[in-house]
Amino acid sequence: MLTRARLLIATFWVGTLWAVGFVVAPTLFSTLSDRALAGTIAGSLFNIVAWLSIFCAAALLALLFQAGRSEQSKPSKANYYLIAGMVVCTVLGYFVLQPYMAELRLALHSVADTAAMADVRKQFGILHAVSTGFYVVQSLLGAALILKLR
Repeated sequence: MLTRARLLIATFWVGTLWAVGFVVAPTLFSTLSDRALAGTIAGSLFNIVAWLSIFCAAALLALLFQAGRSEQSKPSKANYYLIAGMVVCTVLGYFVLQPYMAELRLALHSVADTAAMADVRKQFGILHAVSTGFYVVQSLLGAALILKLR
């Protein structure tokens, strides 16, 4: 029963990551003509995904620790490492980088100098690329977690 619950939670977590990051967000930017609106909606969705990631990680860890108490079904340490890696990606990508990206987004509206605006856009692009990298790594770790839990 616990094995199925762990697999269900992990599948929900990773499925949400994939759906929002690789389907919904790109669709928003490709269909909405207002990129700022697309970014606002995508940002709200990524906020939900970040908090969902923390919740799912906590639930999975609780279930793994519970399973670890029984002698017959010790969970693999790899499961703990995969979950920890996914949480680190969430924390760094969303809770660390995202506030800086939000500041840069606000700065774009207040900068009048073209050269300064180009610099802010470049900084935003770099942070966005790094954040996307964390998201992709988290998604790959999630795939490995699901395969490991099966």
